Amino acid sequence: MSLVEPIPTPNLWLQRPDAPLTRDDLDRMPDDGRRYELVDGVLLVSPAPVPRHQIVSAAIYRALFAACPPELRVLYAPVDVVLAPDTVLEPDLLVAHRDAFSERDLPGPPLLAVEVLSPSTRRFDLMVKFSRLEAAGCAAYWVVDPDTPSLIAWELRDGAYVQVAKVTGDEVARLTSPYEVSVRPTDLIS
Repeated sequence: MSLVEPIPTPNLWLQRPDAPLTRDDLDRMPDDGRRYELVDGVLLVSPAPVPRHQIVSAAIYRALFAACPPELRVLYAPVDVVLAPDTVLEPDLLVAHRDAFSERDLPGPPLLAVEVLSPSTRRFDLMVKFSRLEAAGCAAYWVVDPDTPSLIAWELRDGAYVQVAKVTGDEVARLTSPYEVSVRPTDLIS
């Protein structure tokens, strides 16, 4: 496998082997702090998140965890979400039924996937992950932009994502999927 030119952002690279990679190939990647994901057999590598990203991720986790019903589980990355043998994503946070997890991963879409945007993954999160999770039937998808601060939430309706909330600053998003939770973007960055 050879590393090729960076794609839209400087910290996200594609590796293109002679044949598409699979979930088994992904298991052989080094444990080096980078995030390894597969989309249609193409390996995407991004750097470890910066502290601000993790502060926002932790705040979202606390909000989701506090409201989580007992039959569901909230987890933060790294947790592999296997959408196909050649497509394995790693959302920053996810919510799924407790019994949906295997010992190794989540074999199928979560009820909710959340991404905290960063310069190196913004396009990937807003385009590729959005479309893959939508096609796989993930019931809800949120993206949080710590720079604004803002949150956009979509819910799956008739097989397509529909925006259900877009809030910035001190505005509050009152969301219901996969369960009721309120999120104020400024609370996530403090």
